[in-house]
Amino acid sequence: MQNFKLRWDIQSNWQLFFPFLGCIGLLFSGYLISKRIAALFTSLLSTPVYTILTGILTLVIAYFLLKLTLKIFEKLATKWKVTYRWELIAIFIVFAITGSTAAKISTPIINALGMNQITTSGWIYWPIRIFAIFPVYQILLIIVGWLFGQFTFFWEFEKKMLRRFGFSKVFKE
Repeated sequence: MQNFKLRWDIQSNWQLFFPFLGCIGLLFSGYLISKRIAALFTSLLSTPVYTILTGILTLVIAYFLLKLTLKIFEKLATKWKVTYRWELIAIFIVFAITGSTAAKISTPIINALGMNQITTSGWIYWPIRIFAIFPVYQILLIIVGWLFGQFTFFWEFEKKMLRRFGFSKVFKE
């Protein structure tokens, strides 16, 4: 455990929450992907083989997601200039929560405009949905980042992103 704490620059036990939550997220992602893959074998549905296949696939996919995430962490640790490595996990969790929540919230917004995916052309529906997600995402990013103790990182990230979208007069350096 001491090696783990050293590797992730964990100073206090409460910071173990982020690697724990990250592992839960990787396992859950692996489970969702494995369910989709296992569902391709419809003849196995509702059998013990399906459950075993899903369990094994979950672990294998979560392992590969972990390896991919660790590779990404190596590159982003220097680019993002975080103080502690465990903060990278917190930042990834914030991005995951924010993206998923913004996508969920945009559906009622689009429905309130009288559109849905079935009755509206994809050429109209998707650009409007993305346009609706964007401001929701920006606000959620700051709020969730603050909840995870990463307000400063996400405020700087937000200002940089908005400058790239042409709001440079609003966020002068």
